Amino acid sequence: MTGAKKNAAGQNFSLWESIKESVGGSQPDLTEGSIRRAILLLAVPMILEMSMESIFAVVDVFFVSKLGAEAVATVGLTESLLTLIYALSMGLGIGATAVIARRIGEKDSERAAQAAVQAVLLGLAASLPIAWVGLFKAKELLILIGGSPWVIDHGFLYAQVMLVGNGAITLLFIINAIFRGAGDAAISMRTLWLANSINIILGPCLIFGLGPFPKLGVTGAAVGTTIGRSIGVVYQLYRLTRGDGRIAVRPDHLIWDGKTLWAMLKLSGSAVLQMLVGMSSWIGLVKIISAFGSAAIAGYTIAFRLVMFALLPSWGMANAAATLVGQSLGAGKPDRAEQSVWIAGFCNLIFLGVVGTFFFIFAPQLMRAFTSDQAVVGHGIHCLRIVCSGFAFYAYGMVLTQAFNGAGDTTTPTLINLLCFWILELPLAYFLSGWMGWGATGAFVSIAIAFSMVAMVSALL
Repeated sequence: MTGAKKNAAGQNFSLWESIKESVGGSQPDLTEGSIRRAILLLAVPMILEMSMESIFAVVDVFFVSKLGAEAVATVGLTESLLTLIYALSMGLGIGATAVIARRIGEKDSERAAQAAVQAVLLGLAASLPIAWVGLFKAKELLILIGGSPWVIDHGFLYAQVMLVGNGAITLLFIINAIFRGAGDAAISMRTLWLANSINIILGPCLIFGLGPFPKLGVTGAAVGTTIGRSIGVVYQLYRLTRGDGRIAVRPDHLIWDGKTLWAMLKLSGSAVLQMLVGMSSWIGLVKIISAFGSAAIAGYTIAFRLVMFALLPSWGMANAAATLVGQSLGAGKPDRAEQSVWIAGFCNLIFLGVVGTFFFIFAPQLMRAFTSDQAVVGHGIHCLRIVCSGFAFYAYGMVLTQAFNGAGDTTTPTLINLLCFWILELPLAYFLSGWMGWGATGAFVSIAIAFSMVAMVSALL
């Protein structure tokens, strides 16, 4: 077959056939055969999954930007609060992926299903206190992180809806991590495509009051997002209990399993701390940038949504590496685990290198597509060009840190994040923006330096 490769069993497969198989949701044994094919089967749906999330992030801020810089600042400030929820969700998801990938590698589907239930219960338990805080303290939180009077008076409802609906965010992350750990990446992909398609349709309808929908302004973006994510969670639960995937949850699995729960908590605890260290630094950065006005916050918010447009698909490649590491170690094949990491890192390097070059060249055009406010555009161009200049480093950094997580070593990435984000990034941002007089640009430079340092330290370790 022209352009075909052979797997370990001697079977031919073409690139296009493998892509169709990965999107269609096949269930091959990922611990056998070609590593490149295994990465492809996992990475394609994971990248498509994260691509829809990145498309939504850009589309959402595009519509909100039509309401002005203060509305965009509302989204940016609230996003900094949500980073703590993302950290919690991703940390619990890392624990779930590591445990379930190991169980699947051991061919123990029963214990994998038990672990899936414990992960969902943990997510529910974690989301309730956050919802309470969001319901009663949203305005105070916006004041704390430097919101302008307009943001505090008009934007607090956006923050309130997003925080009260945090359970949808948490479960969406955790259950998708369950599917990814099992190798059912196509289900995770379909879930986010469903949730974010609803988000993209509902967002402008609720923001601008199109047709029969009420005009809610920036709050409409939060309502549309929460509804879309909630429907995605309902679909996930349906797929978990349908019984035709690698993870098949039955009624007898719906118990509090202390042993499995403790094993997952040990992994998730340090993983949550790892994500909190990394993501809480964004709150510090937003606090520093907010000192330079809403235009700086708005420019940063738009630019960073564009950056996430590239980084989220790359995160899909990193998740593929983590799953392969976990399953390979579970099958007693550490050499295969190591090879998977370096191949995935190189593929990520090519992708982010191309996207980073595009962003650097076309930063002015990209920013002007969102806003005509020249102050916002100026800040956004600086942020986009500075941050994307380190994309080549980020490519390996994401894959390497996720590889540690997939192996069940969540302590090493936690220490790396502590060093690079708290000890390096935040003091550097404060020094460059204030003492050196660089303004918001100093914070942007600190982001690029910190993420590049993550890659270098991870590679050495």
